[in-house]
Amino acid sequence: MDEPLQHADDSLVDLLHDIGSRMAGADLLHAVLERIVDLIASEVECDSCFIYILEDDELVLRASKNPHPEAVDRLKLHVGQGITGWVAEHREPVALARNAFQDPRFNFFSELPEDRYEAFLSVPILCRGRVVGVINLQHRLPHVHSRRDIKLISTLGFLVGAEIERARLESEVTQLSEQLQVRKIVERAKGILQRDLGLSEEEAYRTLQRQSRQMRKSMREVAEAVVISDSIKRSQ
Repeated sequence: MDEPLQHADDSLVDLLHDIGSRMAGADLLHAVLERIVDLIASEVECDSCFIYILEDDELVLRASKNPHPEAVDRLKLHVGQGITGWVAEHREPVALARNAFQDPRFNFFSELPEDRYEAFLSVPILCRGRVVGVINLQHRLPHVHSRRDIKLISTLGFLVGAEIERARLESEVTQLSEQLQVRKIVERAKGILQRDLGLSEEEAYRTLQRQSRQMRKSMREVAEAVVISDSIKRSQ
């Protein structure tokens, strides 16, 4: 085998191994996405990398190369909205070398200064032929995305699609489990207040809500304090 071909094969093997090892070490959705962002940034030059995940017919921004605490997990797009939504709807990549914000499909978000960048690459993340998300790369200055970069990010979208879907489902299960635990502890706290203070169920719940606001604590924290206090009193 010629040396250039051997080098290309070795690079591909290294990349696939890197993807596998990074995914294997991540358990929940955000950890998986952070590793994908790190991998993309190490393989393709870019000033910005966003990953949107499709959830209940909306694309939710779940990961970013640049810190955006005000937008990550909050910014949402409908399928078909903006370039990102177009890519999700048509399951095709879009590469714009300059003036990306002038594209008629573009959707501007004031929370994201990257939306003023010149170049834009958006590719779908697929799992069994179904879109589960979109990867966006942006450059401050005009930038021609090479065929290699487009194919690399598209291939990465194919490779990590199933893992992202698995991590998303596991995150949902974890969240539902946590919500159930909160509900149980709140119900216990309500019962204690009803018994000790002679309150109705609604009054007990409002009391917990009021304490939560006044103490700037979560309902779970307030409910746990009530339960612990009751346990201490009953053990004396």
